[in-house]
Amino acid sequence: MTLGMSFPEIVVVLGAALLVVARRLPSRARRPVTMGAAAVVLLSATALVLAGVRWQFVPVLAGAAMLLSFTLPTLLRRPAWRLRWRPAHRSAHRPAWRAPWWLALPGWAVCAGLIAAGPVAAWAFPVPDFPEPSGRFPVGTLVMEWTDPARPEPATSAPDDQRTVVVQFWYPARGSATGTARSQYLGRTQREARVVSHAAADYLGVPGFLLDGASTARTRSVPGAAVAGAGGRFPVVLFSPGLGGVRTQNTAWAEELASLGYVVVALDHPYDSAAVVLTGGRTIRTRVAATGDEREDERRAAGWTAVRADDLGFVLTQLGRLDRGEIAGPLTGRLDTARAAVTGHSIGGAAALVAARQDPRFAAVIDLDGAPHDPEPRPFHQPVLALTHPVDPADNPTYIPRLTQVLDLSTATSYRLTVPGTSHLTFTDAPLYLPPVPALAGSLGRTEGLRITAATSAAFLDATLRGKPGDLAARLSPYGDLTVHHADSEVRSGG
Repeated sequence: MTLGMSFPEIVVVLGAALLVVARRLPSRARRPVTMGAAAVVLLSATALVLAGVRWQFVPVLAGAAMLLSFTLPTLLRRPAWRLRWRPAHRSAHRPAWRAPWWLALPGWAVCAGLIAAGPVAAWAFPVPDFPEPSGRFPVGTLVMEWTDPARPEPATSAPDDQRTVVVQFWYPARGSATGTARSQYLGRTQREARVVSHAAADYLGVPGFLLDGASTARTRSVPGAAVAGAGGRFPVVLFSPGLGGVRTQNTAWAEELASLGYVVVALDHPYDSAAVVLTGGRTIRTRVAATGDEREDERRAAGWTAVRADDLGFVLTQLGRLDRGEIAGPLTGRLDTARAAVTGHSIGGAAALVAARQDPRFAAVIDLDGAPHDPEPRPFHQPVLALTHPVDPADNPTYIPRLTQVLDLSTATSYRLTVPGTSHLTFTDAPLYLPPVPALAGSLGRTEGLRITAATSAAFLDATLRGKPGDLAARLSPYGDLTVHHADSEVRSGG
């Protein structure tokens, strides 16, 4: 991919652009340039149709088709020089009528606008290009599905419906052969990826085709790759996505941590995640919906958070069984569940805080821009890293005070880092495939927000799970405005 476009897409845009400008060329150059551009457009358009045209380039093909319908009939007539040498006794042809420039200008402008719309749309909604992980390990990935026999499904009334979660692992892998197929981004198969992308678009209230690029993307991890032979037993990082989010929404972050020697385990929460595709093919769509009543919405959010927290505790138990060999899998004997962090984005971050408070097996917490929804916050012992976007108190007056209250309840030193230039979605993969509009994806570009999220998370996990010595506050403060929360005091460090 170049500039968000494949080679045939670049060629068809250039050919169509030549058709636009050919009309204003000198008469001697107009015919050969137009014929050459038409040939280029027809060949590249055929290649695109055979490979599957992305929606971004439908306007380009429409604009090119309009131009060809205007120009080809004229070009297929005999050239003027042949008409001049016709025998005298043959009746003379009148030259083809050409519209004056002022009459042709609107049509020319429409065609030019359609052709320009293609590259702009490809730039705004690209196929995500995941950054190469920086760690020493290649990354493998696999998906498992687990049912909790001790918990009925809270979203249904069926007595035999038990709570089931889908989990995806990213783990340190052995080096794999060049050309090994990389993992599909949004699902195990193309069908699952398409189902999830359309469900996510539906949840966001936008047309499904806008996220088609995400459904075709490939990540940097290899499905089913052999686990790395070195590294011993790896610390574990559990992740809960945002409201209506899906397990893969932080893949770039997960792959970076896995390359550094962590096993990241992300959950799909049925009836909460936009779409959960079970092993048998059944798809569970979200039932999450706001009412518009602030008090009722907060009550519901607290309920969803509690269910997610229970899911996280259940998965940690399953990981222990997997490590002991009670569940079959390639990671048996390689998971250090005594060094486990619980993390999440948005409401997933809120769930991580509740999970840590009620389950002392978790050793650390990362909250990626999640406002707490615990109706009865109580003390807990784990350190917390909370990353936030710059919050305007006029827009959300309760977020930072509630987060501060919870962080102050930790008996360990915790950190709140406000990262300039970020928005709520900057802490996910969204900047890779959404328009780079500051209100939507922040102002840090496609990858800088991902780099900061991963770098600060790795620094925190290295300190809390691996006992890396040094001043953690000094490592975090260059990335933003840092507030350090001690057990009985608060120290502010500007970044």
